[in-house]
Amino acid sequence: MPLRRVFSFAAVGIGVALLYVALYLGLLRVGLTQGTSNALAFGLVVLVQYGGQARFTFRRDLNDPRQMLRFSLMIFAGFATSALVTGVLAPSFQQQPWAAAVVVTLILPIQNFFLMTLWVFSKPAT
Repeated sequence: MPLRRVFSFAAVGIGVALLYVALYLGLLRVGLTQGTSNALAFGLVVLVQYGGQARFTFRRDLNDPRQMLRFSLMIFAGFATSALVTGVLAPSFQQQPWAAAVVVTLILPIQNFFLMTLWVFSKPAT
């Protein structure tokens, strides 16, 4: 696995995380609710993440419907993982919410990197 890919994945991921924070806080500032701000910011950064990871990290075409579907399923897998950690495991082990958030923050990038490498972007567009 090329080291370039790991660094590119991390750079895109950090950029997407910072963009999410900026968008979320900006949308709150203009008067949108937390739920609406989160949904809009999340939706926008998912698009940026797809573009960044496809083009820069994995050097794949963006216009690949099967790849887009796999990416979408990966996003839902990330949601399921975060729900499992924050809603089931952390309460079962009597962990604080901040500890659950840290665990999710550590697990999701690793989960996503492997899913992207082995599945989402494993095949060039046909």
